[in-house]
Amino acid sequence: MAHADHTFEHGGYTMKFSSYPGPTSRTFVLIHGIGMGRIVFDEVAEVLTAQGGVLVPDLPGFGDSPEPGTKATIQDNAELIERFIASQATGDVTLVGHSMGTQIVAEIARQFPDSIDTLVLIAPTINRHERSATKQAARMVQDLYGESPKVLVEGVVEYAKTSPLWFANKLRLMLDHRIEDVCPHIATPTLVMRGETDHVCPRDWVQEVAAALPDAEYEEIPDRGHEAVIKSPEPVASMILEFVARRAHRRQQTS
Repeated sequence: MAHADHTFEHGGYTMKFSSYPGPTSRTFVLIHGIGMGRIVFDEVAEVLTAQGGVLVPDLPGFGDSPEPGTKATIQDNAELIERFIASQATGDVTLVGHSMGTQIVAEIARQFPDSIDTLVLIAPTINRHERSATKQAARMVQDLYGESPKVLVEGVVEYAKTSPLWFANKLRLMLDHRIEDVCPHIATPTLVMRGETDHVCPRDWVQEVAAALPDAEYEEIPDRGHEAVIKSPEPVASMILEFVARRAHRRQQTS
């Protein structure tokens, strides 16, 4: 499906983003992880257009978005994406984050709950039981072992766009952020997902995240690792659509 590329500017930040047309009653906003860019959601976005328009930005310093003159903390990114949603989204908003993106979208849900109606956390980080750069790097290598050529090639291309210093700064900020402290303050209905074979986000940790949320569902993505959204759009995209449909039906029954 054809999509359009745009530029969003706010508060000294410049973000490149792609928009995929769909029903205006809902907008899906997809936030990538560290070292990645909006291209990793391309196929997922196409499936989601069945139920809404889709917006996919490159976070500052990643993909095609330039590095700003600041370290751009998780909090800074959350405020920027909230402004992006207010400016670009229509209808109800489903906010989706993958890996580092889960930290950003969780902050948005906590601080700006009126800006979204459903939340999706795919492979939430950082696992508090393994909070070190060395351990996280080892887990990523373990997870990528035996991955498909598509995942490996796309990862190399995207990582090559990010400067090593910017990556190191963002990793440090990720390690400092504690999503487990944010989750209890999120009232938004949330779908928490992990790949069945994800070594970066083990089952016990992701279930702990789901249990900390006041209103959450937990699901595993069969035969997928940490990069579940890159390998193929399915079953991730359909799982998101089914969750949104369930929650919309539940709201109708209680209204």
